[in-house]
Amino acid sequence: MTATTEYPGNLFVVAAPSGTGKSSLVKALLELDSHVHPSISHTTRAPRGQEKHGREYFFTSEPEFDAMIASNAFVEWAVVHGNRYGTSKNSIEERIAQGNDIILEIDFQGALQIKQAFANAVLIFILPPSWAELRSRLERRGEDSPEVIERRLANAATEMAQVHKFDFVIINELFERALFDLKAIAHAQRLKYAAQRRARSETFKALNVA
Repeated sequence: MTATTEYPGNLFVVAAPSGTGKSSLVKALLELDSHVHPSISHTTRAPRGQEKHGREYFFTSEPEFDAMIASNAFVEWAVVHGNRYGTSKNSIEERIAQGNDIILEIDFQGALQIKQAFANAVLIFILPPSWAELRSRLERRGEDSPEVIERRLANAATEMAQVHKFDFVIINELFERALFDLKAIAHAQRLKYAAQRRARSETFKALNVA
């Protein structure tokens, strides 16, 4: 399958700097929109708590992960906190080919890589309303030292410089408004001509609509 293959399902890819609220927005969308399903990544880290293989992640050994890299099975992969995480191209293809809408949280580099593999992927970038608010959110989390916060802010500048490469931009000033915007993007995408033609091909054929 090529990057121009048309699938009945949609692929939404969400990127944002740390502290912007990306994970909270995606989680809330999944609770509101039953047609959207999370992408499940492969990882070399061990399961935590009640995590199950095939639900939160596909837990993979180091040799298995190496083999998947060698066979170009990942559309993207990265090392995070000493563990490797990867997005399987076949896994995404199978699910959107079945008509499922998939949403994936990832960094901007991974998002751009996915766009190369899936031309119809919808890239969404989440921005903070200001630098001051982003700093405040990072500090309120209470998870990072001042040095780590400064590093995250520096990284955010690099990440936000790529926003023009994305299809949609949401400014997460008020969570409820940002969630409304995210849900609106998902709904509007399904109503685009190309998406409707992919998802409802039999209806288009029956109506003799090109």
